[in-house]
Amino acid sequence: MAISGILMIGFLIAHMLGNLHIFGGREEFNHYAEGLREFGMPILPYGGLLWIMRPVLVIAVVAHIWSAVRLTRRDRAARGSGKRYQSTQHRRGVQRTYASFTMRWGGVTIALFVIYHLLQFTLLPKLALNPATDGVFPGSSNPDPYERTVTGFMVWWVVLIYTVAILALGMHLRHGVYSAIATLGLIKRPIGRTRALAGAAAFALLLCLGFLIPPFAVLFGVVSL
Repeated sequence: MAISGILMIGFLIAHMLGNLHIFGGREEFNHYAEGLREFGMPILPYGGLLWIMRPVLVIAVVAHIWSAVRLTRRDRAARGSGKRYQSTQHRRGVQRTYASFTMRWGGVTIALFVIYHLLQFTLLPKLALNPATDGVFPGSSNPDPYERTVTGFMVWWVVLIYTVAILALGMHLRHGVYSAIATLGLIKRPIGRTRALAGAAAFALLLCLGFLIPPFAVLFGVVSL
């Protein structure tokens, strides 16, 4: 669970940093998008990096979901009654946060958004579909990466969907990063728990801001065609 989560976090960091290139304008953003496909040439074929990343991410996602199901079943079997553990300690601790209680549905929300996001910005553009697809997937018919991104985020409900998904991601990371740190045995002292909680919250907040700034910049006209 922890290792597959770390792999996906690495991808999220790279993706977030890549999105920020949109503030450099059309040329810089499109150069970044094309650079992902040309990375490693001629040792790697055109698009080789992406084809290496895709199966790794798919394996990480499947492993993460499989681990979540196994852990949930193990927890329920251990409890027996089907109720949450009752404790007089740490009533407001990490196991009682809203983020921890919404991990499952947060994961489902993120998964549904990823499907929509891939259709809008990756799969449909490759199919070169009729602009009619823009009604449900704004910008998806535009072959230019910069224009496709800006056109997509000019629609308020697309930004709303994006925001809900990123907030769900933030809560997922808030609890997940701390759990990964604890699982990997990196908390050695009581103060380490406090620091791990603070670090997980700070990381989740920064990543969310990094993802949300570009779409809102487009929506409010800071970034435009």
